[in-house]
Amino acid sequence: IDNPRLLRKSEEKVKKAQRTLSRKKAGSRNREKARLILAKRHEKIANQRKDFLHKLSRRIVDENQVIVVETLKSKDMMKDHKVAKSIGDVSWYEFVRQLEYKSNFYGRTLIKADPWFASTQICSSCGVKGEKKAMDVREWTCACGAHHDRDINASLNLLMLAD
Repeated sequence: IDNPRLLRKSEEKVKKAQRTLSRKKAGSRNREKARLILAKRHEKIANQRKDFLHKLSRRIVDENQVIVVETLKSKDMMKDHKVAKSIGDVSWYEFVRQLEYKSNFYGRTLIKADPWFASTQICSSCGVKGEKKAMDVREWTCACGAHHDRDINASLNLLMLAD
């Protein structure tokens, strides 16, 4: 499922509202108006994100009996300045929280994989754990000869975890 990138799409409008606010005199009525405009821009992005997450989590809960998610350390991942904005824009924690309460409400099973489970390092064919791979390695070949796409291999390992 593609990331809708709601923050990136509205970034120019937010920047413009921030610039307008910064030019206003502190304590003036015009500054208060500009502050409200900026707040509305941020609120709209938050509402769009919540709407997307609710629709997606409901669809996943409706279509599946067992749901397996990787509990990633988004706080640590946000330290990488190259991807921090994109990770924050996705709201993984909120998505997992919504999946959790909706799966409980509708009687589905939600399995959270341990953050240290090496889903991308383990070969889904033979089960051998290879060496740690850098994030730019998207495909790799195991010693058993199986060729893996990193994401598909991880999903197969998570599926085996559910069994």
